Amino acid sequence: MKTSFISIIASTVLLLGNIFAGGGDSSMAKTEFVPDWAKDAVWYQVFPERFRNGNRDNDPKIENLKGAYPHDITSPWQIHPWESDWYELQPYEKGNGKDIWFNLQRRRYGGDLQGVIDKLGYIKDLGINAIYLNPVFQAPSLHKYDGISFHHVDPNFGNNPEADRELISTESFDDPTTWKWTNADKLVLELIQKAHKLGIRVIFDGVFNHMGISSIPFRDVVENQEKSRFKNWFSIKSFEDKEKGTKFEYEGWFGVKELPEIKEDENGIVAEPKKYIFDITKRWMDPNGDGNPADGIDGWRLDVAFCIKHPFWKDWRSHVKSINNEAYLTAEVIDPIDVIEPYLQGDEFDAVMNYNFGFACADFILAEKTRISASEFDEKLAELRSAFPGGVEYVQQNLFGSHDANRIGSHAMNADLGRYGNWGKWFNISRGSNDKYNTAKPTEQALKKQKLFAILQMTYVGAPMIYYGDEVGMWGANDPDCRKPMVWDDLKYQPEIYNPDGSKRSSPEEVKVNNDLLGHYKKLINIRNSHPSLRRGSYKTIKVDDEHEIFGFERKFEGEEVLVFINNSDVKRTTTVLRDGKYNDLLNGGELKFSASYNLLEIPAKWGVILLKR
Repeated sequence: MKTSFISIIASTVLLLGNIFAGGGDSSMAKTEFVPDWAKDAVWYQVFPERFRNGNRDNDPKIENLKGAYPHDITSPWQIHPWESDWYELQPYEKGNGKDIWFNLQRRRYGGDLQGVIDKLGYIKDLGINAIYLNPVFQAPSLHKYDGISFHHVDPNFGNNPEADRELISTESFDDPTTWKWTNADKLVLELIQKAHKLGIRVIFDGVFNHMGISSIPFRDVVENQEKSRFKNWFSIKSFEDKEKGTKFEYEGWFGVKELPEIKEDENGIVAEPKKYIFDITKRWMDPNGDGNPADGIDGWRLDVAFCIKHPFWKDWRSHVKSINNEAYLTAEVIDPIDVIEPYLQGDEFDAVMNYNFGFACADFILAEKTRISASEFDEKLAELRSAFPGGVEYVQQNLFGSHDANRIGSHAMNADLGRYGNWGKWFNISRGSNDKYNTAKPTEQALKKQKLFAILQMTYVGAPMIYYGDEVGMWGANDPDCRKPMVWDDLKYQPEIYNPDGSKRSSPEEVKVNNDLLGHYKKLINIRNSHPSLRRGSYKTIKVDDEHEIFGFERKFEGEEVLVFINNSDVKRTTTVLRDGKYNDLLNGGELKFSASYNLLEIPAKWGVILLKR
């Protein structure tokens, strides 16, 4: 994508005013447009269907799967046992004669909003202050990216699905004056309220590029064709017309027919669905409609944002900010900087899901044969820090894994299969169906790499984001294996015995909370939350040692100084610290004193230090 005129102007401003990459004081940074609170965020991504089953009375029934791939609602089916072996076909699944990959898409574990509410204490105790919820809107799939509507929460996430569906049936879909608040809608508002009382922000996943084939507008188009009042909502190639000899054809997202694309013109989404999207935006951001957004969500994560033209996002941002000027907008744009740049100029998004951060860390921390040097890693990070104006670098969602990627522990077991940064290729290589991909439980060496990544993630510039379960040692290949049910310490899980091909492992692999890893995450998050320099401070690289694989940096804010060093090698290293004074090691404990006569620091293999100047 060519650099836009506004991007050129922003780059000039950046060149003149941004001394951030070189380690200047943050108070000298350019004018910011990002929400201030987002600099302090530690994000936790929740995939609702797989997080916690808080109410078994609302569990889906087989008919609730109608319209979702793989379109089998006649074979035997039941709610899948939460604690079962992931690759083991249950008796009900064997009845359809299909393989594991077919059956994984039919599984429903019963996760719901009550489960999230019940575990808000766990999330708070972890140190989290911001939750990103994968789609909660009405949809038949396990992932909910095939929306039936955007103005209602899925009834099976609530506490009275039958009553909710009956209430929804009395509405006019595109007339917000007829919309009711269902039990599920009210429950998500309760979740938001309780999260806010704990100091936790909540953002929703907005899927505005497409809907599902079960959506009310699309079903109306299928039934009424050109006579449908929703005929302009979707990218229709042709309507069914016997006289003309044409069949009903439409665009599905990347050819996926389950996801009919919402119609766009040169300005993005066209008027009728655009109005609907603007209406539901207002509904969830200001539920009481009183002009006070305190009872609503705190922002949005926008699915496949790159599929919608820029003018729409500019209009939508203005709409969002008119409701809540402190709302946070983050986009899924998994591309190089030059493609991301137009989205982050202050008139569309505040941040993106920062996969580029994860790509760089994979190349440096997780890779073995293809590992980059500390200086190459430093260059990649510097490029990302200085790429965007307006304080964006402080609020980028710095992640490794997500619902669309293999888990970090599993990546560490497979890092040399390819490069994470080659997104399209890696997405397919990292599937459990690839017989070269190791689906086994991560080894201690793999977990050491995960711990080292966490040290960097929690001390570096930007807002860390944890994918649910990474903190307790969950593992899994790419979708669907990264969407296993959450591991809780009050549940007893079956060991993983089966491989994807149905064969058995040489020895069972225990599934339980890794309390050592959990403690590591808690400690690091607490360190970040306790020290503003790690959230808001200036940045300066102070150590790049390619030979010994040492990387170090300095964070400063309002008189607080923190030094971070990581040893990426497999042996203990000694490095020099060119400082004078006393420092407390926040990660390992103890006090260190550096001077001209003594400036040596020992760092264990695959580990780090976090030094606070006294």
